[in-house]
Amino acid sequence: MNYLDIINHYPDFPKEGIDFIDILPFLQNKEAFNQLIADIDAHTHYPNVATVEARGFLFAAPLLTQSKLVQSVIPIRKKGKLPYNEGDLHDVAIQKEYGSDHVYYRLSDIAAGVPEGDTFNITFFDDILATGGTAVGIAEALNRETVTLNGREYKVKVKEFLFLVEFPDLYDHDRINAIAPVHSFAQVEGD
Repeated sequence: MNYLDIINHYPDFPKEGIDFIDILPFLQNKEAFNQLIADIDAHTHYPNVATVEARGFLFAAPLLTQSKLVQSVIPIRKKGKLPYNEGDLHDVAIQKEYGSDHVYYRLSDIAAGVPEGDTFNITFFDDILATGGTAVGIAEALNRETVTLNGREYKVKVKEFLFLVEFPDLYDHDRINAIAPVHSFAQVEGD
């Protein structure tokens, strides 16, 4: 299935020069949605999936019922969206194509997942890879973490990146591939 046939483009949204990719048409096409979830599952090699609100949630959450491997989804949210206990919430500064921002995750959400050996291995999923600022910022922050579970410390490691759509001409391939391999299900080439 060619996923580029499903998505919509909105030029100059939310500001001039941005080609906004609308992936919400997947929610009106059951066949395409089911195929995409199956493809995401087939390319996910780790039991913990970290994803960014809100659109990433739409595609990562179904893995909990459709995948034999995926056991946990780690939500990454905007400011004020995650209740937390002291020391649990971690702030990540990210650079997006529209400017800088902050997102947050909880260590308790990572610890709710499944460790493999001495590491919580993570697949990072997001809908769009444009400049790579969100993915790199979050992955670098997660890779610095240690999580304590039942009195034992575990490392955290982003092992792969999955994206619904990527703009291969917009991001620094060396920088993101130095963290983990990238797979996308559709590519939008530059003009």
